[in-house]
Amino acid sequence: MAENLTDRTIRIGTRGSVLALWQANSAAEKLQAVGFKTEIVVFSTKGDQILDKSLDKLGSKGVFTEELEIALRNGEVEIAVHSAKDVQSTIPDDLELLAFMEREKVNDVLLSLNPDFKLERDSKAVIGTSSTRRKALLKQYYPNVTTVESRGNLQTRLRKLEEQGMDALMLAYAGVHRVGFDDLVVYTFPELTFVPAAGQGSVNIECARNLEPELKKVLKEALDHPDTHICLLAERAFLRTMEGGCSIPSFTLARLTENGMTITGGIVSLDGQTLLQETLEGPTADAEKMGEQLANIILGQGGDKILKSIRAERGE
Repeated sequence: MAENLTDRTIRIGTRGSVLALWQANSAAEKLQAVGFKTEIVVFSTKGDQILDKSLDKLGSKGVFTEELEIALRNGEVEIAVHSAKDVQSTIPDDLELLAFMEREKVNDVLLSLNPDFKLERDSKAVIGTSSTRRKALLKQYYPNVTTVESRGNLQTRLRKLEEQGMDALMLAYAGVHRVGFDDLVVYTFPELTFVPAAGQGSVNIECARNLEPELKKVLKEALDHPDTHICLLAERAFLRTMEGGCSIPSFTLARLTENGMTITGGIVSLDGQTLLQETLEGPTADAEKMGEQLANIILGQGGDKILKSIRAERGE
């Protein structure tokens, strides 16, 4: 590391949930390992403050990131740490996505206080989730399931699970695992049936574009996981071309292969009746191009009509 950077304290912006702090501390440990001092700076975002509205009612742009991005611009923090699936598809020109930390298992899972709970095709279970994608996919594969809006940190959701008589919560395995609730997982959804949201399982590091180039270089070397990064470039290109965010029921997953990579993606209508899904394979050098191409295929198959219908329904 360049000598003038050795004594630098890197201020890390984060939300205050247990999961967000786990992610921020994970980044801090990697930076400390290469000689940096670190400081965790906690912010409350719009998505944290407004828990009585679903994400699609809040809008998809910067619900969990806007306050952190303001801090980056103001120089209050050097980097911001986000769950990659929460980062909007288009980043403001004065900011950049510097690194993607190594991805956890990407699957959606069910958590239940009843270890014997089983989800069957004709199940009439009540499942809590705040995800538009998960609600729509449940309607596609489990049409008799009832979904209940469930927002807040994992501890809050588990309390609601008991208080509101839900059978299970549907969440990303990565978050469940990172805060130590693996013992409550009763079912893991297949990743190519319940394809995850773009970036699910990864932690994204964002910075101001005008941060010193040498500092950015060292931070990226310490924090970035190249295999994860290339997959998320493809997934984010898909999301950007679909013009989707966390309130749109689109999904995508890129995976490395011996010969390059595959990317699977699609969209499902809100009522679960129409599911469009395709897979492409190609070289990693074409990661972003593949993501864009896949999105255009899905849009051409009728994905554009699904998006138009969703936006009309929401009055956008």
